[in-house]
Amino acid sequence: MSPQSNFDQLGLSLPPPPQPAGVYKPALIVDDRWLYVSGHGPCQNDGSLIKGRVGEDLELEEAKAAARQVGLTILSTLVAQFGTLNRIKRVIKVLGMVNATPDFKQHPYVINGCSELFAEVWGPDNGVGVRSAVGMGSLPDQIPVEIEVLFELN
Repeated sequence: MSPQSNFDQLGLSLPPPPQPAGVYKPALIVDDRWLYVSGHGPCQNDGSLIKGRVGEDLELEEAKAAARQVGLTILSTLVAQFGTLNRIKRVIKVLGMVNATPDFKQHPYVINGCSELFAEVWGPDNGVGVRSAVGMGSLPDQIPVEIEVLFELN
């Protein structure tokens, strides 16, 4: 099945694609093969952001759900760019940043929220790439998670 069909079967809805909050592009194609996606936050279906610091305002499962919502926000940008998810061949690299308290240690678990979504959409081979999950002292607008991705295009 195609990535778009896989997504459609999940029965999920996409939030509106976010507009740049600075001087950058949400996504950039390089050499007709690579798609670099700028850092995205957890945009909800009403356009608002999930906010809070992991370990202080959000519990572990809430943070993982926020990372999944970031994944949906990224998918929204992809659909806005291409009209379909089928233009994406596979996930190459995910960088997940978690706004967490200094004693928080489960950053990879939080970013699994996004990675698991991508695996559902593109499958276990094409939906799972290399990844980094790091902690941050703060993130823009006090969001709990920001994620950027490199995709390979079909």
